[in-house]
Amino acid sequence: MASPKNRRPGYSRKAQYGLFLGYVVAVAGIVVAVLLLIIAAIDPRGFSAIRGAALDATTPVSSGGRSVVRFFGGIGDTVSNYFRAGSQNARLQAELAETRRELIRSKAAESENQRLLRLLGLARQTTDEITQARIVGSSFQAPRRLATLSAGRSAGVANGMPVRAPEGLIGRVIETGRWASRVLLVTDGSSNVPVRLVRDGTPAIAVGRGDGTIELRTLEVGENPFRPGDILVTSGIGGVFPPDVPVARVNRLDGDTAIARPLADPSRTDFAIVQRAYQPAVEGPLDAAPQQPVAPPVLGRPSATQTPAAADTTPPNRQNNPNYQPALQQQPGVQTQPPAAPPPAGTPR
Repeated sequence: MASPKNRRPGYSRKAQYGLFLGYVVAVAGIVVAVLLLIIAAIDPRGFSAIRGAALDATTPVSSGGRSVVRFFGGIGDTVSNYFRAGSQNARLQAELAETRRELIRSKAAESENQRLLRLLGLARQTTDEITQARIVGSSFQAPRRLATLSAGRSAGVANGMPVRAPEGLIGRVIETGRWASRVLLVTDGSSNVPVRLVRDGTPAIAVGRGDGTIELRTLEVGENPFRPGDILVTSGIGGVFPPDVPVARVNRLDGDTAIARPLADPSRTDFAIVQRAYQPAVEGPLDAAPQQPVAPPVLGRPSATQTPAAADTTPPNRQNNPNYQPALQQQPGVQTQPPAAPPPAGTPR
């Protein structure tokens, strides 16, 4: 059975009080609204004062409500950012790694360009170049200090040819194949390079020690002429290495010798130049060589008719000189007869 529309709320005091309070609030709101309209029409300044007072009263409430809303909204953003932080971190790390790779590639390209420019400048200055080759490998801790070039007999490379880089001398070719060759580095124990000191031209021999350094041995007896920081270049003596090629820098002194480090490091050099062996003594034709004087033949002992002064003309200051050869000092017009052979046994005298 449906309840009638005008049914009273019953005998519940709580429901009656709630209904009565609703009526009171509605009537009060209407009365306040009417009063505000009347004040606004009669006294605008007073109405503005009332609006300011109402604004001052509601501002703390609005601020508090806004803080509450922001707080709960911040909690939501924090939770959302927490779950999205993993993917964002992974993406940023990938971008950082790619940027680092690009930077490394650009630096490597710039360094290679600089090395190629130095090699191009050296090739323009070199007139006896055979070929340019890449250093494909070198030994670091092996007893022998060797390097491998990507050029062999097909490119004109032969044993004994010097190999250099823009920084200085690397070594000389000791073995060749059709497409590759092996280089004996200046730091090998069996390497000997004639050098001279740039500062004063003192000659020396650069001997490899097998540990990446070079021992400098002077050819003069006396005080050690080397100083830390001195630069040594090839002297051109020996017919293999061309002169004035940088070789090493002195690091420290060791008694009568000095320890130096080569200026050209094969482990940091990509390309090298192979040159012709420096042989100034055989650069011209053999027919153009000057004729050497020929000593007259020695036919025998001095004759008895020669005076003692003519028989013994050795100067006193050369009598103990092992390099003095008195036979070569003989005058061309004087010839002596060999002594007579003894008669055979049984022949009567």
